[in-house]
Amino acid sequence: MKAIVYEATGPSSVLKLQDKPLTAPGPGEVRVRLVVSGVNPTDWKSRSGSGSHTLDAPKVPNQDGAGVVDQLGPGVEGFAVGDRVWLWDVAWGGNEGTAQEYVVLPAHKVVALPDTESFDTGASLGIPALTAHRALTSSEDGPARLAPGALAGKTVLVTGGAGAVGHAAIQLARWAGATVITTVSGDRKAELASRAGAETVINYRQDDVVRAVKEAAADGVDVIVDVNAPANIEADLQVLKTGGTISIYAANPGESLNIPIRESMTRNVRYQFILTYTVTDGQKQQAVTAVGQALAAGALRVGEEHGLPLARFPLEETAAAHDAVEQGTIGKVVIDVAPAP
Repeated sequence: MKAIVYEATGPSSVLKLQDKPLTAPGPGEVRVRLVVSGVNPTDWKSRSGSGSHTLDAPKVPNQDGAGVVDQLGPGVEGFAVGDRVWLWDVAWGGNEGTAQEYVVLPAHKVVALPDTESFDTGASLGIPALTAHRALTSSEDGPARLAPGALAGKTVLVTGGAGAVGHAAIQLARWAGATVITTVSGDRKAELASRAGAETVINYRQDDVVRAVKEAAADGVDVIVDVNAPANIEADLQVLKTGGTISIYAANPGESLNIPIRESMTRNVRYQFILTYTVTDGQKQQAVTAVGQALAAGALRVGEEHGLPLARFPLEETAAAHDAVEQGTIGKVVIDVAPAP
């Protein structure tokens, strides 16, 4: 089978198209034929490493993907060959990612993809949607799992609403009944955030964010899903309700956050730092379940008309796909691994 492999960390040029042997699934495992692989910032960051050096074993990149069940290992129930599925955390803790024609992985990382949803949607869920779910359920008095009405009466501020996590946060928050405000950096992104479902969209390069948020939510916001806390912390504290939560899920290497202590104490702020790979098993399962239910309800959609345009690359151009994510391409970068059945 064809696979993208790297044997040393470094720039995208370390990614090479190779032939790999096809392996059979073991007990509790599923082999999936990939149709689409999704690319996230953590994919290129993991590949780049802290400098070029030899790895313990060759690695296939990318955590997210969607395809069809190809073979079941002993003891696997609930799936049949030919089932459409989406995958999460595929490369975490191992060497086999989704930038290859087939992947073998534990059955619990394989989730049914409704016939009404595209493989593109399935490959766009994993890291973005599971991160967004944790961000929206981090409040002390919030729900452990999102569902219709779970955030009724709540107001959520999503900074960077045109990004993949921001897009998923908008859609999940609206599905759960919240009022959603978002900030973006330009007109193009504002239109995308509106299509995703945000009711108030603020251009932070043109508008006074604090004033605009307070006009939309006079009593303040309950949860902030923040893509750039170092830049936003002062504004966040001015618009957050007492007892509110700031969920922080992104950072540049070596970046620090200077937290205004007194202002945070005054509002009894909860800060939740999030890395989806290392949340508890219970939190991850709640997220997977909720995302699956939102997907089945038609609440999670991708594509230009839904606010997350797709940038497509063939498997052999995975290096270019990684570069596109690193360079901040608007929307979701996906890799076409094989034709859909």
